[in-house]
Amino acid sequence: MGAFFMALYSIGDVVADTSESCRPPAAAQVVQVSKVIDGDTLRLASGRSLRLIGLNAPELGGPGKSAQPYAEAARRALAEHVRRSDGRLRLVSGAEATDRYGRLLGHAYDRGGRNLEAVMLAQGMGYFVAIAPNTALVACHLAAENEARRTSRGVWQRSPVIEADRITQGGFAVVRGRVERVERNRGGVWLELHGQAVVRLVGELDGLDEPERLERRRVEVRGWIVERKATRHARWMITVSHAAMLKSLE
Repeated sequence: MGAFFMALYSIGDVVADTSESCRPPAAAQVVQVSKVIDGDTLRLASGRSLRLIGLNAPELGGPGKSAQPYAEAARRALAEHVRRSDGRLRLVSGAEATDRYGRLLGHAYDRGGRNLEAVMLAQGMGYFVAIAPNTALVACHLAAENEARRTSRGVWQRSPVIEADRITQGGFAVVRGRVERVERNRGGVWLELHGQAVVRLVGELDGLDEPERLERRRVEVRGWIVERKATRHARWMITVSHAAMLKSLE
């Protein structure tokens, strides 16, 4: 087990140490970690919970629910990184500092200056996510995940990507499908995918100034799938607020 974590630690160092985009975006405060809750959430000595920005680790599950693949491995990996930093991390708060659950939102750095989200992503211990306005390290995190995908590490050992017409439940997912139609209205821009799924684009999406060009193309999108029970149209919806969460495959 020790050798396993040593290998994981060195893998993450490659991206976190060499990428300028992984440097702290602002002055950081030192925090003490009292507990690692899961692969993307920490409990601080202050009693507050910290949700790491840019990383979505597999769910550990709960009463009546089984853990997702790599959920426990992600928790152990994050715990090992915290341990190697003696439980003390540097924290940079997000532009949006808390979420709707009252958790702190921030980027964490170990005593060597490595961004922990990038380290975990490079190890395949979770998925890259970008949710506006907390997008300061998008380039860093995307590069880290691409490294894990390229080398089939962790969650990418077996492709987790599902086709849009095979969605059967809500929750986080990486989805592929062909855009059948693009529509604009007051709710945003909507990409109707083959099957029963729709992607809702909101906010300022740099790089997607003309989403109509995606019509008839296959795309990959990631985010939290929710079921739309009160509509006769697409049953499943994914909301995207940053262009990095959507890419054309053609």
